[in-house]
Amino acid sequence: MRLIDGNAIAQEVLAEVKARVAKLGATVPHVAFVRVGEDPASVSYVTKKQKTADEVGMKASLKVFPETVTKAELFAHLDALNADSSVHGILIQAPLPKHLPETEVFNRVSPNKDVDGFGTQSIGRLVQEVPGAFAACTPAGVIELLRRSGVVTAGKHAVVVGRSLIVGKPAAILLLAKGCDCTVTIAHSRTQDLPSIVRQADIVIAAIGKPKFITADMVKPGAVVIDVGINRVPDATKKTGYRIVGDVDFDSVAPKCEAITPVPGGVGPMTVAMLMKNTLDACERAQARG
Repeated sequence: MRLIDGNAIAQEVLAEVKARVAKLGATVPHVAFVRVGEDPASVSYVTKKQKTADEVGMKASLKVFPETVTKAELFAHLDALNADSSVHGILIQAPLPKHLPETEVFNRVSPNKDVDGFGTQSIGRLVQEVPGAFAACTPAGVIELLRRSGVVTAGKHAVVVGRSLIVGKPAAILLLAKGCDCTVTIAHSRTQDLPSIVRQADIVIAAIGKPKFITADMVKPGAVVIDVGINRVPDATKKTGYRIVGDVDFDSVAPKCEAITPVPGGVGPMTVAMLMKNTLDACERAQARG
């Protein structure tokens, strides 16, 4: 069993980003974060992204709205960011309050600045394999982990467990695309006899949002398992009262695998690294457009 070290690979990506940023001279890539409310996880995620942006020489700004913000108020701010040529990437931290329609909000971001890859145009470009299409950062990080770990994907059967817009669907599109060339199955909570489907996989992408859902009997020997899950489970021995586990029962599954990602320290760091790469790409394209 080989452990795929997401922290180490993320640092490789960030070092490359930092070197490219240094070559831009006076132009500083700028990612604008928008957060609604004070959800502790969202606060933590945005703080981490801001810190990483600073480490690679990018500018990160943050606008925080109260949970009572109206759609009109939020859209006015997004329109201003779209029009601001000094802003290259815009990220709206999910989840949003229920009165804000997520798809409409994501689509308000200019496709040229949609570094989170959630807009309709971004997803459509991804499906069409348009060069330079922004891919959602977590599935883009999954692909980068596979590539940099030397995992052969061409002709392999990949099973994506989960069908979310944020991970499952774009991960399947990326695995299917030229360059990865996987045969892809998407499984989900309504899949009949899901364990037998997952057992067929050469590559398992676990993104169903259920702690330790993938167990040893669901994984064939020699599979590669990428665990996207981040779940809090009670743990009285921890100061926080909880610990973080993935969607894979790591202890039982790992011995059967050719390679596997841990949680934490697997996909998570890659999500932030790919956001920085997307923002840099957006900045360079803006320069090219003049």
